[in-house]
Amino acid sequence: MPCTPRTLGRTGLEAGALGVASSYGAPACAFEEAFERGCNYFYWGSFRTRGMREAIRSICRAGKREELIIVVQSYSRFPLLLELFFDKALRTLGMDGADIMLLGWYNAPPSQRIMDKAMEMKSKGLFRFLALSSHNRSLLPKLADQGIFDLFHVRYNAAHRGAETEVLPHFSSLPVERRPGIVTYTATRWGHLLAPKRMPQGYAAPSASDCYRFVLSNPAVDVCMCGPSDLSQITEALKALSLGPLSPDELDRMRMIGDHLHRHARKFV
Repeated sequence: MPCTPRTLGRTGLEAGALGVASSYGAPACAFEEAFERGCNYFYWGSFRTRGMREAIRSICRAGKREELIIVVQSYSRFPLLLELFFDKALRTLGMDGADIMLLGWYNAPPSQRIMDKAMEMKSKGLFRFLALSSHNRSLLPKLADQGIFDLFHVRYNAAHRGAETEVLPHFSSLPVERRPGIVTYTATRWGHLLAPKRMPQGYAAPSASDCYRFVLSNPAVDVCMCGPSDLSQITEALKALSLGPLSPDELDRMRMIGDHLHRHARKFV
């Protein structure tokens, strides 16, 4: 059964609760299965693998391009390369434009030169909405108040819950016509939340679907990203849609595991 779509902030785009990333090597059939279940947020990221490319082309050939939300990311800090690489990504998909351009990993505001180029690219029709990803949570409310960005990608999982106090409440308080969409990533904390050896004594490791359900239990989250490497991983991720939000006891368990992992795992920069 397809998942109920969520409105992606002020963009008005209707997105499935789970997004899928291109970088981990899943075959086309995995992405097509996700799409049939309502997962239409396709993140054409830094590592652009054949599986997602084939799936996008197949979906478009079937006349369903308007049901897709295609996100193209760029880490380029040089305006000329920003457009050059973005255009190359579009050509690889056989497209003239994407739905979203994501400026990747900005822990400080983008330069004015980058912003000017982004607006120029938007005016050319290369994308419709502008997004930004950051590990600097305190930056995002400030940028949201400027009204330039339509979406933000932010890290959020059971071990990294700072977004619950620093980002999500601020966005939830904005009127719908100003509220940027929120997309989260690293729901499994790079797989650490799935590792039995990292668990506190007496606790079994969560499943990947548990991790996605934890994130999606927060009503301020619009889309939770997953990065499947094969069909079995997308099948596991899709369980989150049928099982729905975690119960209060399940949420407490995930927080307990997350706190333990945060205390004992190596620090990530």
